Amino acid sequence: MANYPRKKKILGHFKFGSVLFSTTLSLFIVGLFGVILIQAKTLTSMIRENIEVQVFLEKNLEEADLNSIQDNLTQRSFILRKEDSLGVKFISDEEAAATFIESTGEDFTEFLEDNPLRDSFVISIAEEFQTTEQLEAIAAELEAIPGVFEVSYMTDLVDSINKNLLKVSIVLGGFILILIITVVMLINNTIRLALFSQRFLIRSMQLVGATRGFIRKPFLSRAFLFGLMAGAFASVILFVLVNYTQANIEGFAMLQNSQLLYLLFAVLMVFGGILSVLSTLRAVNKYLNMSLDELY
Repeated sequence: MANYPRKKKILGHFKFGSVLFSTTLSLFIVGLFGVILIQAKTLTSMIRENIEVQVFLEKNLEEADLNSIQDNLTQRSFILRKEDSLGVKFISDEEAAATFIESTGEDFTEFLEDNPLRDSFVISIAEEFQTTEQLEAIAAELEAIPGVFEVSYMTDLVDSINKNLLKVSIVLGGFILILIITVVMLINNTIRLALFSQRFLIRSMQLVGATRGFIRKPFLSRAFLFGLMAGAFASVILFVLVNYTQANIEGFAMLQNSQLLYLLFAVLMVFGGILSVLSTLRAVNKYLNMSLDELY
């Protein structure tokens, strides 16, 4: 009998250790899917950055006219802007001819006296302006600029990208919903099982006159701490896994977004803490409302 309190204490540590392990594993799975979503978002942005609009110019424009058109383009809100670059590139008719000859292997200048190609600006469109309707409006807006001959972009490619990305988003959204429901149920059931052994302690505290708030407080505090710890452990495992993958898979680092990754780690910790508190609160309230016969 002398070893009974020690055994009971060890059993309590084991049960809450299993809660910590299960919660960490559940949050790790959520975080792993979050990393995949971050990569998908980065990949989507990289694909969309390749959607370009070509602005062909009138022949024999002066340099001042070219500068004016370029300034006009750079001030447009739909131009893709990055920290180190602006999505406006000028291509002269000579550069266009050289590119054509290199890609086709045919030198049209041998039988044509004049270069039929035109000076042009190739502009990259920001992601939020890449619907079919918006691109049509942008093309009409650019064609109204003095000195612009024609505006061209790959309509079929834009439609195909938008439709496929919509399908992928719906599928990923369904997986996320199923995953979150599964993780919530898993953590909730694990905590309920862990608190099952504490039901008589809760009843004893009621019998000596402890208020509901006083009884809940230590359980909720410990649950929040365990949730934070589980989120932190899951984040550390994910961080190590991501760094290992970056070091061993070429090109993987291009799909990473450090800011979103750290935000994911913070969300995992907060999500773990809140979910643990809510599950614990539900379980404690259940035992608080049970009669003595129901406890057995």
